[in-house]
Amino acid sequence: MYQTDQRIVITLDAGGTNFVFGAMRGNRFIVDPITKPSNSHDLDLCIKTLISGFEEVIASLEQLPVAISFAFPGPADYANGIIGGYLPNFPSFRDGVALGEILRRRFGIPVYINNDGDLFALGEAMEGLLPEVNARIAAMGGEKKYTNLLGYTFGTGFGIGSVIDGRLNRGNNSCIETFCLPDTFNSDIIVEESVAIRAIRRVYGEMTGNPDHGLTPKEICEIADGTREGNREAAKEAFRRFGIAAGDAMATAVTLTDSLVVIGGGLTGAARHIMPALLEKMRSSISTLSGDKVNRVQMNVYDLDNENEFREFARGNGRPLKIHGTEDTVAYDPVKRTGVAISRLGASEAISIGAYVFALASIDGKQ
Repeated sequence: MYQTDQRIVITLDAGGTNFVFGAMRGNRFIVDPITKPSNSHDLDLCIKTLISGFEEVIASLEQLPVAISFAFPGPADYANGIIGGYLPNFPSFRDGVALGEILRRRFGIPVYINNDGDLFALGEAMEGLLPEVNARIAAMGGEKKYTNLLGYTFGTGFGIGSVIDGRLNRGNNSCIETFCLPDTFNSDIIVEESVAIRAIRRVYGEMTGNPDHGLTPKEICEIADGTREGNREAAKEAFRRFGIAAGDAMATAVTLTDSLVVIGGGLTGAARHIMPALLEKMRSSISTLSGDKVNRVQMNVYDLDNENEFREFARGNGRPLKIHGTEDTVAYDPVKRTGVAISRLGASEAISIGAYVFALASIDGKQ
């Protein structure tokens, strides 16, 4: 969409420890990143750091940027650029900070702030999974084109973003979430307690009787692979439960939005241990009071990273349907289809592309 656009947008990867500043043109970074400590505990110092980082990037450019666009972790009134609420990594922002307006007044250009899950989904919709899937379907002779995408991130938390008809869906309150759905294994807690880094560590600790094991999810994955010493069955079970809970939440979201799903984040490195249970849950059924079985998701769910499944997904089951009372026919495919895949871009690149695209689309009146 903006691959050849020559406008420059300033970006930021905002973490609780460090800020990483950059600039993009044509969906690609054009300067070396500038890293500064976030100083998130001190509001004045944090804002000064943000301003100085953006100033350094702008000073390195040959042309002026048209916007600043970035993701910020935690709850916010994104439409109005206000950051506030429960922010463990940014305690000084808890009472509310009009960050967008502060930066707009300082630099005199539009400032766009969004949730990282939202920008991940938008980046994948513009440059990642969505165009790839549609191109592959067309190459196989298919006619169906997908426009809706859910982007999920597996990491410290369970993030989500939604793109509907090719545009970012921010809802009425910048508050489209599934992390707070009831947990599959304990409906009194949120599902994120089973779909996060801490969940892998906790379940492995519970199953081995050693909650203080000190292992990372990467190391637990190596145990599950059989390449590191440890309790292999406990490691596999930790990822299986993660997959079940994630699949349960995704089934709800897919049912409500009729979207494809792309997954990014650090824990996708263990996808081989997560995806079987995730797909099984999405493909499961539930019962009516009369005993009838109803599919959990009202579409066939395909693993888009499996070549055989992708071919079936792309082909569908089209056939001519006779128009009653005539000899004429129309094309008809009764098979409803959706799919899940792991990000090829990776979360960081997709988020940056999403930030760039969102800024230009907003300036152009297309967002």
